Formats: sequence, C-alpha cells, structure tokens
Amino acid sequence: MSSNENSLVRFENREWLDSFQYVLEEEGEERARSLIRLLQNEAQQQGVIIGCPGTTPYINTIPVSKQPPYPGSREIERRIKSLVRWNAMAMVVRANREADGIGGHISTYASQATLFEVAFNHFLRAASDQHPGDVVYFQGHASPGIYARAYLEGRLSEKDLHHFRRELSPGGGLSSYPHPWLMPEFWQFPSVSMGLAPIMAIYQARFIHYLRDRKLMPVSDQKVWAFLGDGEMDEPESKGALTLAASENLDNLIFVINCNLQRLDGPVRGNGKIIQELEAAFRGARWNVIKVIWGSDWDDLLEKDEEGVLVEALNEVTDGEVQKFTVEGGEYIRKHFFQKDPRLEKLVSHLSDEQLGRLRRGGHDPEKVYAAYARAMEYRDGPTVILAQTIKGYGLGEAGEGKNITHQQKKLNEQELLYFRSRFGVPLSDDQVADVPFYHLQKESEEYRYLHERRKALGGYLPKRADRKISLEVPGPALYEEFLKGSGDRELATTMAFVHLISKLLKDRNLGKRIVPIIPDEARTFGMESLFRQVGIYSHVGQLYEPVDAENLLYYREIREGAVLEEGITEAGCMSSFIAAGTSYATHKLPILPFFLFYSMFGFQRIGDLIWAAGDSRARGFMVGAISGRTSLPGEGLQHTDGHSHVLAYALPNLKAYDPAYAYEIAVIVREGIRRMIEEGEDWIYYLTVMNEIYRQPAMPKGVEEGILRGIYRIQKAKSGKDRPTSHLFGSGALLNEAIRAARILEDDYNVASNVWSVTSYKELYRDATDTERWNRLHPDKEPRKCYLEQTLGREKGVFVAASDYLKMLPASIARWIPGPFTMLGTDGYGRSDTREALRDFFEVDYRHIVLSVLHALNRQGQFDGARLKQAIKKLKIKTGDRSPVYR
Repeated sequence: MSSNENSLVRFENREWLDSFQYVLEEEGEERARSLIRLLQNEAQQQGVIIGCPGTTPYINTIPVSKQPPYPGSREIERRIKSLVRWNAMAMVVRANREADGIGGHISTYASQATLFEVAFNHFLRAASDQHPGDVVYFQGHASPGIYARAYLEGRLSEKDLHHFRRELSPGGGLSSYPHPWLMPEFWQFPSVSMGLAPIMAIYQARFIHYLRDRKLMPVSDQKVWAFLGDGEMDEPESKGALTLAASENLDNLIFVINCNLQRLDGPVRGNGKIIQELEAAFRGARWNVIKVIWGSDWDDLLEKDEEGVLVEALNEVTDGEVQKFTVEGGEYIRKHFFQKDPRLEKLVSHLSDEQLGRLRRGGHDPEKVYAAYARAMEYRDGPTVILAQTIKGYGLGEAGEGKNITHQQKKLNEQELLYFRSRFGVPLSDDQVADVPFYHLQKESEEYRYLHERRKALGGYLPKRADRKISLEVPGPALYEEFLKGSGDRELATTMAFVHLISKLLKDRNLGKRIVPIIPDEARTFGMESLFRQVGIYSHVGQLYEPVDAENLLYYREIREGAVLEEGITEAGCMSSFIAAGTSYATHKLPILPFFLFYSMFGFQRIGDLIWAAGDSRARGFMVGAISGRTSLPGEGLQHTDGHSHVLAYALPNLKAYDPAYAYEIAVIVREGIRRMIEEGEDWIYYLTVMNEIYRQPAMPKGVEEGILRGIYRIQKAKSGKDRPTSHLFGSGALLNEAIRAARILEDDYNVASNVWSVTSYKELYRDATDTERWNRLHPDKEPRKCYLEQTLGREKGVFVAASDYLKMLPASIARWIPGPFTMLGTDGYGRSDTREALRDFFEVDYRHIVLSVLHALNRQGQFDGARLKQAIKKLKIKTGDRSPVYR
C-alpha cells in the first residue's frame, strides 16, 4: 500500500471514529451499542465474517473520564493499609521464627491489600438492623491480612496473632485459613480449597434469589463478593457454573479476581495472558467484565498514544514478560518494551528508569479499584467480574516481589524487613524492626478513628459469623405414623418411601417452607416427579414456554416460588446449593433444611471436597444417596454402583451415616435429624442411603428406636432350642433381606439358631466404641464403660457374619468389639452390569454365601462337620474355582 493510500485509510478511519464519538457524546452509550450491533448484523448478512475472540484491548475497562471521585481520605487509608501489610507479614515471619516450617503466606495478601482495603473502607457491608449484610468469600491464602486488619480493629488480640497457625496453644490460636469449624464466630465460609469458593459463591447468590422469590427473605441490595486468585480459576469448579450466574441474572454477584499472574510455582500463563483468557471466558458466559490493569501512572501515556501503538504493544506482551519487568526494573523495561518501537520510546522519554519501574498496576491503585467496585455495585443486568492486575509479593523487594519463589516465602532477614518498613512508611525504628513487632493503633490516633468510623458506616465488622439459635416447631409423631406401620401387602422401595416423606414434610405448616429438595436432574429416576406438581421447580423467571408434557398430571412445572432446586447434571452445583441452604441459619439468620438426593455413586466419590467444605461450614441437612449399594442397581455397572460411600463418610467428623433397610428406620432417623438440626440447632449432616429395590416394608418392632439411631438392633430372634450352634447375622440396607433369608435356611436346613440384626450405621457404632475406649484410657481410676456394641452383644454367644453392600472394611471397622468369630462379606471390586441376584452371587454377599460363612465359622469352632460343609457348598451351588471378585 502506497503512502497516499495509507493516508487515505487513516483519514477514513478518523472519520468513522469521529462519527462514533459524536454518537456517543450526543446520544449516549446505548445508542452507540445499538449501532455497533447493526453493523455487525449487516456484515454477517453480507457474508463478512467478523472474528469475535471475546476480549477487549489490554487496558482498563473504565476510562479516566468515567471514574467517580474517590471518597474519604486516601492518605489515612494508605497508612492503615501499610500497617495491615506489616502486621500480616509480621504474623507469618514470627510464626516461622518460633516454629520452623509452620508455614503461612505473605505474598498473596501483599498483592491484594488494596483490593481488600478499598472494599473494607467503602463497600463491604456487615449485617445490621438496617441491612442483611453482604456475603463475602475471602481468598484463603490472604487470611493473614484479614487477621491483621481485625487486630487493628481490636477484634483480635496480640496473643491471637502470636498463635497464628498454632491453634492448640493455651487459649487457642488462629486457623491457617478460613475455617468456620475452627473459628465459628469469625469465618463464614471455607475458601482455601481452590476452586470451591467460585462455585459456592454463585450458588449462594442464586440461593438468595430463591429465598426472595419464595418470600422467605425481603428483597435488598445485598451482594455476594468472592475474592479469588487467577491461578485457582484453572480448577474445573471455578468456571463450571459461570453460565448459570448469567442465565439466572445474578446481579447480586461480584467476583474480584486477583490477577498477580502467578500460580504457586510460576506464572499462570507465561506464554499468554490470563486476564484476556479470563475475560473471554466470562464474557462468553455473559458476565459484565471490568478490567483494572493499569494504575493512574499510565493514564497520561495512554492519552498521548494517538496512534494506538502503546495499546497494541500491551496487547502483545506476554505475562511471562510482565513478570520479568517486575523483577528487573525500569532500565530493563525501557530496553525490552519501550525501545521496541521509536514511537513507544518517545512516549516515555520524559520518565526516568526509576519512574518506569514504579508504574503501578491497576490492582494497587485505590482510585482504579474504587471505580471498578462502584460500577459493579450499580450493574443490574447480571453478574460482574473484576479482573485486577497486581504483583505477587508486592512490597517484598528482593525477598520475593514478583519472583517464582514468592508463594513459599515465609521468612525475611533484617535488611528485607527494613526495606519493607521503609517502602510502606511503617512508623517503626530500625531497632524495633528486628523484633518484628505487631503494630498496635492507639485509640486516640487518626487511623483508629477512621478505621472504626468506616466500618460503623458499613454496619459493623467483617468477617463475622453469627450463629443465632432460632427455635422452630418441628413436625410431631403423627407425620411419621404411616411409615412406622409398614406397607402391608404393598411393595415399595426405600427411595419411594423417602420421597413420600419429603412430600409430607413439605406440607407441614411450620417447617414446610423451610424444606429445600435438591436434585441433579434425576427426579424421575428417584420417583420425585410428584413434587413438580406439589411445590414446583424453582425458576426465577417462571416458565416461559409450554412444556411438552403439559397434558400430563405430573408435568415439568417451573414457577418462581417453586421449592425444588433441580440443578441439572451437576452434583457440584447441587452440593453448593446444599451448602448455601444448610448454612442459611448463620448466613441469613434463616434456618433452612436441604434434602439433596443423588445417585449414591456420584456423591462422596465425585464431590468429596465440597462435602468436606459443607462440614467445615457447619452446614445442616440431609444428603441422600439414592439407588445405593454395589448390587442394588441392576444393569448399570462399574461407573454407577457405589460400594464405598459409607467408608468415605467416616472421614467427615460431623456427618452421621446410615444405611437403612426399611421405611420405619428412615422415619426414625429423619425425625431425629430434624430434631437435632432444627429444634436443637446442632451442626450435623445426615447421610442416608436408599434403594430402588421393591419389597414389603414391615412395621416397626417395639422399642427399637434407640438401636436404629445408635447403629444396631435385633430384628429377628433365633428360635428357642437347646444344644444348637448359634449365629448372628448382620444385614444393612440392600442386604438385610438376604440375611433374613439366610437365617431361615440355617434354621430349617442346618438346625443353626440364627439371630438377625439390622445394622443401620457402622459409623455410629465405630465412633461410639472408639469414644468409649478413649474415655476408659483417660480415666483408669474409674469403672470402665462399655460401648453400645458391648452393651448390646455382650451376652451373645456364637459366630457372627456381616453382609454389606459396601466394602468389607465397613463391617471390619467394628470387628474388635464383636464377642465371637466375625466374618465380613462385602462388595470389594469393580461393579458389573447384571441382575441383583447375579451381582450378589458374583460379590459373594447373597443369602447363600451368608449361610456358607456361618457354617464355615462353626466348622472352625468344631460345631459343624467338614463333610457336611462340602455338601452345603454343593447344595447352595456356590462356585469355588473363580478368582476373587476384587481381581475380576
């Protein structure tokens, strides 16, 4: 292209740009957007394909002309922020001087201090009589900074800071990260398991809409804030629910992503640009994206960049180069960035190398951050994400500013401490710095007054967790009566019984509106479609279409006040809703009882980290593993059959796990769970497994409630008779009926007295036994206690066989407290697709193998002849030559 042609193109470009500027100034932003859409539509109709990468230029979203004035005192806030920085650093350094290797993180908060301080001083509202309070998820690695600010506010003591990461110190200490279980009056949400805070925040924001639409909470401008790191956005849960936030129009949700361009060991996208990548992801998911990349120092340079050469250069530079610029300083930046083009070099000719090296990133500029927060607060068309560029380890200098090792930095030498002190103007002498003291504000100081005035204006202090006991009337015995009476001649599955129980609870005049059924798109599989008509599926916009099954009685009914949260095929999303609902008593002072039903296999295995977060959050509710067990789901096979969730459930301290076989057991467990969680306000999660196998539901025997809740009771007593060998058969859930059938054969064919026990919870038995042993160990001068198993089985004689649809290690966990030879049958190995009968034969847990196990144990005791044992194997048609199912 000739120079004349170049000039003509530039002239035409200028005309188009001037015309656009005129429209923008005279008719406003909406008209400007409309014209751009018209041009894009016309281009597409004419066959001109416009690439749409989903990113905007690598500059701030909000121009200087649109920045609101900064309120308050920048100077006082700077001094407060510097003191928080110092105390956060001092906490970690002192902890590692006294206990080498105790850990802690300096660099994350160092990069985030401005993002937090602007929020604390001007945006984050605490719960008060005037406002419900904002819900805030704090980035876990930044916890030292949050503690440091609470110390300046007088909410934490110097002893607290001194015992950071040493919680077992006299008087307690501070947990390493946000943990409501460990600090129940301070932290609201556990957020250090990377990737969980984003999805939990999204479903929390949606749950607030749910509560409002169901008239359980008044409408307000309450916001959900999530402070996140750019590295954790690689976790699948971090991005997995982004489209939900937009489709649900969650205008109450704000993500603040600290883009310091570094993971734990190096750059997030050294060869690319993480901010641009995240922008594309969020814009593609229809979020409002605000980029805060460059500080005010860059404004003048960008204004003078009439040809766009600086913007183009910023678009091309990689994150790895930007990190290098941080470490190498101004001279390096001039040579390797600005001297690439004479026009760029001219732009910064008036700046010294020192000034170039101090050009701030946007995330360290309070004015830029304030402008982003203010716009996010005003946005009404969906969720907002703020992508703020910072420097990891900001202010650490040679100790780790912008370096790959900065995340692991726990200690600073004296020179590095002096540099940090001087960099931020912390009022400490050289002699004082060496001891790394915590800086305490005097009550008469300007900073102290300002700090408290700002928080008072915003309703109080954060983070803060309020666990107020709210007494609610729970359903009486009448609601459960039909389940205790049994089903008579009618056969039904425990899944069906459980769904019917939920239906009845939803009708209760006191608790009904507090019940939240949660399902991952399996309502019809679990027989829950009746709830569609009864209470409806929640949808913020209602139902904008006529469903294809509208003519059916149980059609797919979406309504704004619907109770059912049918989340789609996302167990992680369901669990996030469970956490939001199960912690509502603390977050919103509104007790809610979630019932989360899911394919048993897709619970503990798939979302174990979120289940752990629920326990840490002190969530309350029922998790229901439907179609449970390794052999109760015919035809599905390896990926769908659960033989281990009850074993995994052992790990969570505040989770009670039950494997009931009958409807009356379910009724007793649910009634007790509601009493403890709602009436007593205890922090428990109840995990129940239910099945789709159909059989008659018996009536509840008298006096078995305690046994059901504590884990074991006798459901069938052996027929009387002297001089007979005795067996005790343990059955649970899917296999209790197999144990009952085995008892009949043992009695009728082999003259073995057989007691059948329903083991509703191996975990309850194990915990009770180990707790009892601990008490006895610590109180040798007292009369030894007996655990519930010993109390129940202490006088029983004979052999014991447990058949479980789960791993053998489940019954093995109680073996030491069984008063006789104990054989454990279980479903170790991969699942198979077949009938229930074939599967139970394959895993050697059916009635025939229970019978054989009893006869074998009696043979070992000299109570059953070996020849008869061989005959029994043949009569029972048991295969003896195959390898163990574990290895097949």
